[in-house]
Amino acid sequence: MVTVDQALSGIGESLSSSLSAERIRRVCKEVGHTWRERELDPVKTVHMFIHQILNGNSACQDVPRVTGEDVTGSAYCQARTRLPLEALQQLVGDVDAALGACRHSLRRWHGHRVALLDGSGFSMPDTDELRAHFGQPGGQAEGCGFPSAHLLLMIDAGTHTIRDVAVSPLRTHDMSQVVGLHPLLAEEDIALGDRAFCSYVHLALCLQVRRHGVFRAHQKLIIDFTPHRPHTAGKTNPQRRPYSRWIRTLGKDDQLVEWFKPAQKPDWISQDEYDRLPASIVVRELRYRIRTPGCRTGEVTLVTTLRDPKKYPASELARLYGIRWDIETDLKHLKTTMGLDVLKCKTVEGVMKEVTVFVLVYNLVRTVMIEAGRRQKVDARRISFVDALRWLKHAPPGSDLATLVVNPLRPHRAEPRVRKRRPKEFPVMKKPRDQLRRELLTVGNEA
Repeated sequence: MVTVDQALSGIGESLSSSLSAERIRRVCKEVGHTWRERELDPVKTVHMFIHQILNGNSACQDVPRVTGEDVTGSAYCQARTRLPLEALQQLVGDVDAALGACRHSLRRWHGHRVALLDGSGFSMPDTDELRAHFGQPGGQAEGCGFPSAHLLLMIDAGTHTIRDVAVSPLRTHDMSQVVGLHPLLAEEDIALGDRAFCSYVHLALCLQVRRHGVFRAHQKLIIDFTPHRPHTAGKTNPQRRPYSRWIRTLGKDDQLVEWFKPAQKPDWISQDEYDRLPASIVVRELRYRIRTPGCRTGEVTLVTTLRDPKKYPASELARLYGIRWDIETDLKHLKTTMGLDVLKCKTVEGVMKEVTVFVLVYNLVRTVMIEAGRRQKVDARRISFVDALRWLKHAPPGSDLATLVVNPLRPHRAEPRVRKRRPKEFPVMKKPRDQLRRELLTVGNEA
């Protein structure tokens, strides 16, 4: 079997060493894992797990054939179960640390590193354990659907590598998990997200630790750019006045306002943390219009802690928010190209291991793209993700990085939101399979 660290040896020594046999053994010992020396030790199991994800998260029975190992699929599955989740998470951290130099040099916005935030989801096998832990979408009777999890990602805008993920039950709001990702942001970093992340508490928490936020204004937020306009502090608001106090106009549809601490504490923050927040904060509100033909959104209102209009012009902030859409492409690669959309493990710990290795492999593919972009003298985002994935999957030990496919520039591309390939025209399952099977056999016997 060609191990991934051997394939990566021609790209970077620090990256290759983070997945070396020595490093994997050391990490396993650090988390208290012990093992007997056998055919499937932690080193071989980790590399087989990585190859499994590289091959579209293939079945465990197929992994020995893919990797050329003389073991059974059952033996590999048991070895994978023995791997500690903490060790896999530490290996992800090692790869992330090896990418640190890239993050310091690639794609900064006005000197700031930018972190993209977005939530998504994935489904998994229908087992009692997974259903009890994650839940399943409403409107599905027991046995007629699949458990689904909520996934929150923080992606570096410069390298498009995943900084961290938070996996939680399906009915979990992004805001309740995002604070757990804040420690990954350094001072003066910018968190960039959609409406789900725009709240007084989140912006106040960012300011407390000298981070910045740029978020699309929540749809329930009342924003008025009229100078000296009145505001309200009461719970009832029949005149639909803003709850913020106008301070200063910075330009057309651009202003500084004072937001006040809400009386009701959100459920996701402790009372002590909430009490430490200031009584008010000063933020900037701005609105701009999108005139690109084919774009569904015609007007965007932003709320940000970047208050200096000379250092951060409104047009630049509008351009910055346009970067947020890159995370949609990243999610498509992670869920559709790589197959995270539907996982296969039947236990909570197994699902967490799968997600962790998906993140590890995704970041390795992004690393290949970064190096290919450097050598081919193009933006790494234009390197084909699929081609980088295929190279990593088939690269022989120590081979030099091949010339990868470069995607054409397609600014302002407009595509209709329709499906060309028709799904099979079968009805949706509304009864458990056992009941449907009995009904089918009953009808057959009556005939």
